[in-house]
Amino acid sequence: MAHSAAIPVVSVVGKSDSGKTTLMERLIRALTERGYRVGSVKHHVHDFDIDVPGKDSWRHAKAGAALTLVSSPSKLGMVRQMDHEASLDELLSLAHDVDILLTEGYRRAGEVRIEVSRRARSTELVCEASELFALVTDNPEIRVGSVPVFGLDDAAGLADLVETTFLKGGPDGDR
Repeated sequence: MAHSAAIPVVSVVGKSDSGKTTLMERLIRALTERGYRVGSVKHHVHDFDIDVPGKDSWRHAKAGAALTLVSSPSKLGMVRQMDHEASLDELLSLAHDVDILLTEGYRRAGEVRIEVSRRARSTELVCEASELFALVTDNPEIRVGSVPVFGLDDAAGLADLVETTFLKGGPDGDR
């Protein structure tokens, strides 16, 4: 991979309400249960706040802090004001201590894409078959050539593919 530190980046993409977040949860859980450290990034196309209005860190950011960190014994959170949308490489530099970075919603920026497609939502994909690493769907009529296809509930099978392709040999093995 062309990314720094050779951490693989796998993007879960699809139309709105197709099941991307559910798949992310299942894939994160499956890989974590196998002993991997999984990082995740959720891409938003609109502005968002992860801080609760009125709380101290929110007040710090609203007062103009360029960077606000929230630290506790079990979590570290960061809110950083940006003058541009961070690239996947910039985000990857923050995730240097993970085995793999899973992203949700990077339709065009991610090099390795898993598309989620639910028949009830749409019968058309957002990616071309040539752009896909895998397809997760409940629609057997979608044709994507030799791209591996998984059912919506087959996170274990998808985790197997991700593991053998990017995490060779387990959490203590060579990548």
